[in-house]
Amino acid sequence: MDKQESIKKSKEKITETFADAFDVVSRSMQAGDAKAHLLYIKSLCEESALKQFIMIPMFETKTKSDYETYLRSFPDSLETDDVELMIQRVVEGHIIVFLDETIFLVDLKNVEASPITDTQLEPIIQGPQDAFNEKLITNLNLIRNRYHSVHLQVDVQKIGKRAPSDIAVLYDHQLVDKKLLAHVKEKLSRMDVDMLQSITQLHKYLIDYKWSILPTLVITERPDRVVKNLAEGKIILLDENSPTAMIIPSILFDFLSSMDDHYQQLAVRLFLTSLRYLAFLISTFLPGLYILFVAYNPEITRIQLTLTIAGTRLPVPYPAIVEILFMLLILEFLIEASARLPRTIGDAAPTVGGLILGQAASEAGLVSNIMIIIVSAIAISSFVMPVNALGFSVRMIKYFVMALTFFFGYIGFMISVLGLILFFANHRSFGKPFFKLWNKEKEVPTT
Repeated sequence: MDKQESIKKSKEKITETFADAFDVVSRSMQAGDAKAHLLYIKSLCEESALKQFIMIPMFETKTKSDYETYLRSFPDSLETDDVELMIQRVVEGHIIVFLDETIFLVDLKNVEASPITDTQLEPIIQGPQDAFNEKLITNLNLIRNRYHSVHLQVDVQKIGKRAPSDIAVLYDHQLVDKKLLAHVKEKLSRMDVDMLQSITQLHKYLIDYKWSILPTLVITERPDRVVKNLAEGKIILLDENSPTAMIIPSILFDFLSSMDDHYQQLAVRLFLTSLRYLAFLISTFLPGLYILFVAYNPEITRIQLTLTIAGTRLPVPYPAIVEILFMLLILEFLIEASARLPRTIGDAAPTVGGLILGQAASEAGLVSNIMIIIVSAIAISSFVMPVNALGFSVRMIKYFVMALTFFFGYIGFMISVLGLILFFANHRSFGKPFFKLWNKEKEVPTT
């Protein structure tokens, strides 16, 4: 079979594959002795670029050899005769250019992405305010503009059987743990998933313990946080359709640190970090401590505080566990409502719900006044954590502490504390100990 006959059969097979697609364009062009047939999906391709880089040059060259030379020199073109590759690239936004004896794939993908905006999930007071968007090349630009090092390596792997997505693996090859890098790439290559809609989906496929309530990897929208972790020898994953990045590995300190800390003086940074650890302890153990003081060991506190708590609980007909569960569940409902409601009314839900329900429950004698203070302290403390993933875990862990304290009193509370310490100490993020409370600063390497 000669070359022209092979190209004809390839064109017929590809045209037949996309015969029923409404937005597939198949058209022929001729200028002088140059003839070409184009096939592309117009909803994926940038038609202005198609006109500028494919159509106009053909009418300017007018000869088959000159046009073919131009396409070979085009930076985003690929010469191929692999039909399966051509079909796959068409649905990714490439244009197929059929010539008499050659087939070219030209990348003119048009990615509709939101502009670079200020951070929404991790706002800070000082420092850069820009965040990632849904375009992979833009996110790489944001990182490379901050990390000016020749050692920054970017590898791309395709993940997904039905609709493959490009996953970029970023690392500094001088600082990265080579064994960890090989392990991450192996996990990505063995991943059995139909499609990925977001980088956050990778989390459940990469971790070894599917039912662990502790987060293992930090998901961030901040380029400066990514650059900081690259300088520490960590691995970054980016998805072509996701405005966030994944950091591998991640420790407890990463979840309790904010990028604001790195733009402050050391004393201020230590103070703010200490506040976050204190908030973490309060939101985790305060509900259990309340049950312990009220139901089992009121003599632990000063007599004035004990009498005050007892006085406020006189009209409450339920034990402490029912009282605090009632208020915590209301709090959980308010948090979920504020997250799911439209933004125009979402901010009003926790304010109105907290004020009205809290005051009404207290006046009705369903909960004590001290309980309103306790729940408010728990809510405020949980909001202090800069990474939401750890906040979700704490919202679950505190019920474990409450249950043990309710059933076993002081002994149960101590068992929950020791159990959580052992659980955190045993937790790993890609082989690295999770229970690490501080990171040594490293300077970003320069070229």
